[in-house]
Amino acid sequence: MMQTASFYQLPLATKHQTMSGDSTRASVTQLLASACSTPCSTAAHTFVQIVEPLSRFQLALDVLMPMLDSRAELPQRILVSYMLYSLYAPHPIAINPFKSVLHASFVKEREIAIQVANAGGVSENEQLVWVLWKILKGDGSDIGPFSPNTLARSPLPPKLRAANLFLEEETAAHVPAESVRNGDMSATPASAPESADGPARADVLSTAERDREMEKLSHAMTLLLAARDRVLTIAEQRLVSPPVVTSVDLPGIIANNPALAHPLLNALLVAAADSDLGPDTYLDVLRHLPPTLPSFDLMGRLLRDTTTVVDVVTGGRTTIADLVRTEVLGWFIHESVSWLDRAEQDEREGNISDDRFAKGVQNLCRFYSALIKLSIVDPASDADSAEMAHFTLRNSRFEEANALYRVLASS
Repeated sequence: MMQTASFYQLPLATKHQTMSGDSTRASVTQLLASACSTPCSTAAHTFVQIVEPLSRFQLALDVLMPMLDSRAELPQRILVSYMLYSLYAPHPIAINPFKSVLHASFVKEREIAIQVANAGGVSENEQLVWVLWKILKGDGSDIGPFSPNTLARSPLPPKLRAANLFLEEETAAHVPAESVRNGDMSATPASAPESADGPARADVLSTAERDREMEKLSHAMTLLLAARDRVLTIAEQRLVSPPVVTSVDLPGIIANNPALAHPLLNALLVAAADSDLGPDTYLDVLRHLPPTLPSFDLMGRLLRDTTTVVDVVTGGRTTIADLVRTEVLGWFIHESVSWLDRAEQDEREGNISDDRFAKGVQNLCRFYSALIKLSIVDPASDADSAEMAHFTLRNSRFEEANALYRVLASS
């Protein structure tokens, strides 16, 4: 009887462990499916809370690692890459047991991206290659504050595309081979080191310079992502350069770093006007900015910016101020009025409880009054002021709107 009892006790325990393991596996699968809009570090912390310490490695092998090379969505693959790194993040990446897997994925995905680029396209996995490159360089902690969705949607500047991303071990292995190819194979053994030394040294110097440049670009890219969500310090603002800024980044940068937004937009508009693409991509961002103080501050700076740019319509020269006044200002006023109308409706329905509508009306009226004083808009022109006249009349209970309406009505 004792032998029979002990014989059945083990399967019962095993069954319980199996059920617990299946439940944990299901929780991890659900986490991977739902955590792509949260910071990578938050998702990794949740994984650690869900899975017991002794089960993490095995579950990473069974669930996380297969997704790295699967047909899963790009944000999920980015998240899995970070989670495999973060399991051993307190230690150098060199001793991470998943380093070889991450490296193999990096090499494979980079080759795919290079092939697509050679064919004239842009691979959808460029962002994954960049994330893996950051992790394998030991800079994986830079990825933590950002969500996989943000990382997957962020366009990369040309210098951070897959074809330009190499690791130190690849560079070290590449230089001797280049030296051999560049050396004079017909030289005598005594003169061979001397003839090969020049090209080798040049290769090492150019590689070091390229690594430093890539490091600066990578750091600028990280700061650029951070600028969408927080105010950068003055030292950090100096490191964010226009070549790594895209139209996707601008709304967040304008909202959180308005002092940085004007010089960036100045450089972007000058560069875009001289290129085949034109400035309309950046102008469209300005047209749809919300009526907030950072938006009005930026618009005011741009409307007084006398920097000359190419007029894409006539081919002549114009200024940023004229470009913004003719192509953006009217649309921006219209979008601001529409935004405030929606905010008023939400306030009436009880969907919002803050004062965004009242503040928005006051700030928009002050902004428009300043435009009149600077002779940027003509209050006597129906084309310029008809919409604002109706808006201020509807909201004349506010002092700023009432004062502006009297100015417009008297004109």
